[in-house]
Amino acid sequence: MIPFSPRLNDSLDAEALAAIFRRSGRVQIVDFLDPASAATLERSLLDSDQWMQLINAGDKVFELSRATRAGFEPDRVAQLQEAIDAGARWGFQYRYEALRVSDDDRERAAAARPLDIFAQFMCSPEVRRFLCIVIGSGAACFADAQATCYSAGDFLTGHDDNVVGKGRLAAYVYNLTPVWRLEWGGLLLFHESDGTASALIPSFNTLNLFAVPQIHSVSMVTSSTAAPRISVTGWLRST
Repeated sequence: MIPFSPRLNDSLDAEALAAIFRRSGRVQIVDFLDPASAATLERSLLDSDQWMQLINAGDKVFELSRATRAGFEPDRVAQLQEAIDAGARWGFQYRYEALRVSDDDRERAAAARPLDIFAQFMCSPEVRRFLCIVIGSGAACFADAQATCYSAGDFLTGHDDNVVGKGRLAAYVYNLTPVWRLEWGGLLLFHESDGTASALIPSFNTLNLFAVPQIHSVSMVTSSTAAPRISVTGWLRST
């Protein structure tokens, strides 16, 4: 097991970040962790063989392991791609890989992967106090988490994260890809009311934090990308 004990960057100014969040409902927190912690978490995720590809078909979600996909015949791959393209044309559709994290603290502790430890870290009193200041709400009592991996052709169409009963106050995306070019896609896009969009590049060791509800998407990763887009995502919740 990789030794991992994440530490919040103690030079971060929560009040200054809160001022930005109040203006736009979103903020980028650069150098969220100490560099060594970020590098350890990135390496552990890249080395995992437990990634599951998630594809939705309406309200249904299908999970495909890498081994399962490797066994698909070419015509099966083509049919699946046709279905994904059709779903994305006018509706809500996604395709990416994920590593799940339990919401149960005992299960997180037992798993003891760096990913589970990071999820516990996001729920720690120190981090919750910091993030509650930034989002302007003391109601955040829990942070869920999953790791995501976007490779060539992966994407997530527009949605607002507002699910009744989930208590989602703000969403977060903690980026872990050391080098990323704008041309590679994989951008976090915020859909503005005037039909334009604001884009954020997935910069390493940067936590993107934004209010719920807010329409956003992830643009398709291009075939020219040099590495997958790795991140940990979740929501700060009141329940």
